[in-house]
Amino acid sequence: MKQYQKLPNYFSINELRSLLHSEKNPHSRLEATASASVSASTTATNLSEMDHPIQPMRKPGTRLDENCKKEFQHLNPDSNKQDIEDPPMGCEDIRKKYYLRIQVLTAISVSLVSLVIGYVSAYTAPAAESLQAELELTKNEWSWVCSLMPLSALVGGLVGGQLIDYFGRKRIIAFTNCMYIASWLLCANATNVWYVYAARTVVGFSVGIASLVLPVYLGETIQPEVRGTLGLLPSAFGNTGILVCFAAGSYLKWDHLAWVGFALPLPFLLIYFQIPESPRWYILKERNEEARQALQYLRGKDCDISNEFDDLVRSHKESEKLSSSSSLTDLFTKSNMRPLAISLGLMFFQQMSGINAVIFYTTTIFKMAGSSIDENVCTIIVGLVNFVSTFLATILIDRLGRKVLLYISSVSMIMTLSVLGSYFYLRNVNVDVSDYGWLPLLSFVIYVLGFSLGFGPIPWLMLGEILPAKIRGSAASIATAFNWSCTFIVTKIFLNIIELVGTHGTFWLFSLFVLGSLVFIYLWVPETRGKSLEDIERKFARRMSSVANLKPLPSSAC
Repeated sequence: MKQYQKLPNYFSINELRSLLHSEKNPHSRLEATASASVSASTTATNLSEMDHPIQPMRKPGTRLDENCKKEFQHLNPDSNKQDIEDPPMGCEDIRKKYYLRIQVLTAISVSLVSLVIGYVSAYTAPAAESLQAELELTKNEWSWVCSLMPLSALVGGLVGGQLIDYFGRKRIIAFTNCMYIASWLLCANATNVWYVYAARTVVGFSVGIASLVLPVYLGETIQPEVRGTLGLLPSAFGNTGILVCFAAGSYLKWDHLAWVGFALPLPFLLIYFQIPESPRWYILKERNEEARQALQYLRGKDCDISNEFDDLVRSHKESEKLSSSSSLTDLFTKSNMRPLAISLGLMFFQQMSGINAVIFYTTTIFKMAGSSIDENVCTIIVGLVNFVSTFLATILIDRLGRKVLLYISSVSMIMTLSVLGSYFYLRNVNVDVSDYGWLPLLSFVIYVLGFSLGFGPIPWLMLGEILPAKIRGSAASIATAFNWSCTFIVTKIFLNIIELVGTHGTFWLFSLFVLGSLVFIYLWVPETRGKSLEDIERKFARRMSSVANLKPLPSSAC
């Protein structure tokens, strides 16, 4: 008679100890494993705390799993190897194989649209001299050319939320791409300032919608483990667009620059049919079977998505129960006001750092600074730093988290804006600063680097993370419109503020706003690294429920 028979499906912890540590068992210890996720001491500690029957759980494909098979086969030599079968592979086991390939390609595809946004934002800096000369623009007309884009982006942001909720995320992304093409055609063939006005209005409207839909789409389609990294791709591609515009602008006139802009949206149209619609949008529309198919495509055909899909459906039902029939009323419920306020605050401090004024008027600012380095070279260097820094942020964001990068961003911008203000002040009072002609460029480089690490991409990333699913479209619309309102105000009055308080006063004013952002981050902004959208939404709801009942906040609340 064999010493051991086939192991039962369930056994008690005492039986497990007896089995593995029996003197008759020559294999009382499992072989050492190199797996970083499994520790013998940790396992022993966990086992010692358990006093109820357990069922053995194994991850196929790990060394521990293979060792367990060896041990059980030694214990029962005559057992058939087929008696120990691997369970079906789940999402945990095939994650690297599937979702990195599919989700990265999806994120890159939609981020191509952001490449155009960056190009649009930077266009006025290199095109300024040739455009003003050929069309004989006045100073006031030129200020409107610069500010019409953010003004119409405000309108696009306001209507974009309703559009993406009604037509879907994917279709609206394609719509904005077509609008880009039309606007650049107008600009390239402009014969007077009104053509340029029309082109900047159309492209601004598209930018407003796109800057809203891209973070929402990526937030809804990417898994939490890589949402930070892939969610920053639009910012990375946007900065690539800025660099392309600055570099091309050193050699091309304004109309040729517009033709380059016309070509940039075309690649996305070629790959449009390869990306799926957001599964969460399908669920909002009660098209669950299509939602399942979209989620299966994103996670891989062999991945078990049942748990994630059920969680999406359950979260939607919970949201439906808590919400009223009016989407506008939902925005002002206690559980929704806090994430909306955080989004608005992040957008406010992003723009009040002065970044868009710096990007729009980069060449002009370097001329005013009297830098010892050619202003066109300085502009390209700033664009290159902007480009590189966002890729650095994609590496760090899921390691350090959102809040740490926001702190780093704020501190670096406060320091550089203060230095820039001091430089312009000394120059204004006729102090000889010719030996420090390199200082404006260095300050700009550190300023742009700090901004691109934190306050550049993270407000847009968190827009798609912290807003509840029920109001995500309308709330993101408000936040986007607010962002572009701030952009319009800053870019339209930037030159007027310089005339009023001087260049030095303008940079010092921006530094005070960034100083206020430190307090805001510390008191209000939650850390969302590694959390699912459903978990984030539940924690906001739980916190507001606790406040309403005057109970202590749970320790894990955001």
